[in-house]
Amino acid sequence: MSTGESTVGSAGFVRVASLGELEEDTPKRVEVEGVPVSLVRTGGEVFAINDICSHANVSLSEGEVEDCHIECWLHGSSFDLRTGKPDGPPATRPVPVYPVKIEGDGPDAAVLVSTTQES
Repeated sequence: MSTGESTVGSAGFVRVASLGELEEDTPKRVEVEGVPVSLVRTGGEVFAINDICSHANVSLSEGEVEDCHIECWLHGSSFDLRTGKPDGPPATRPVPVYPVKIEGDGPDAAVLVSTTQES
């Protein structure tokens, strides 16, 4: 499946990739209903975080991943993939994180993301 291709799944989740398309600790930019999202497979889990740095308005998917954090390539702000909170300056505002579902097994398992806020 290409980066721009997605299909709507159950309960507001959108299929954006297969598990086999995600390399360990390598962010992949996708769009979920017009929202830029960085998908990251690390430590046996898949995370979805808004792809735009809250400090410099650049793509986080171009940064590096380490210890469940993604670092912005421009000024070095690092964000927790679980919470979106920055670890320190220059970023002071968190970026949104989104729920992820994996449907199926193996490399063909579907990765689904929802950008709808849960109540």
